[in-house]
Amino acid sequence: MLKKYKTILAQAEAEIVEKKSRFIATVRPVKTEEEAKAFIEEMKKKYWNATHNVFAYQIGERNELQRFSDDGEPQGTAGMPVLSVLKGEDVKDTAIVVTRYFGGTLLGTGGLVRAYGHSAKEGLLAAGIAELVLYRKYSVLAAYPDSGKVQYEILQDGHELFDTIYTEQVEFIVLVETDAADSFEKKMTEIFRGAQPFTLLEEVYGVWQEGKLSLQSND
Repeated sequence: MLKKYKTILAQAEAEIVEKKSRFIATVRPVKTEEEAKAFIEEMKKKYWNATHNVFAYQIGERNELQRFSDDGEPQGTAGMPVLSVLKGEDVKDTAIVVTRYFGGTLLGTGGLVRAYGHSAKEGLLAAGIAELVLYRKYSVLAAYPDSGKVQYEILQDGHELFDTIYTEQVEFIVLVETDAADSFEKKMTEIFRGAQPFTLLEEVYGVWQEGKLSLQSND
């Protein structure tokens, strides 16, 4: 599993107009090539009367699958600029279809490259690029007199204090980046003088968007 990667979480759409040509970028998260192909066919049916439905997608932890199509535009002027946006941002498991309605004015090779690339960027902006970080999720139990020190140490080391539950003891739900897990466990053991007050609950991806953290379902 990747320790960190960027993707999108939901479908989004953006539109630009260039010399009366409409460019509609639709982006969607996809996990497989079958999903990507189904999405592309769906957009082709939705925009059946468009001049072009250009697409690009990249899928896999190492972007193993990279595909694009100019869909009748001059070679290299449409699909490749869209794919270049995905590669440049290193956005994984994402497909983009840019639909063009010709406005009557030729854009030229450079104009097409800029328009398709701009459309793809606007589509990603509309979706919002999310950074996923792989965390180990721990439960740490502390007596009330010790809870202040435990919380201080958790935050001092830069871990994410995801939740605090107050019962007979204080339970801290802590998210620790995988590379820091060993040092976290060592620190907690030192604080509790050799006892092990923590339980590893699961490994889970935390999603950072607009400075806020949420957890992604493992389903």
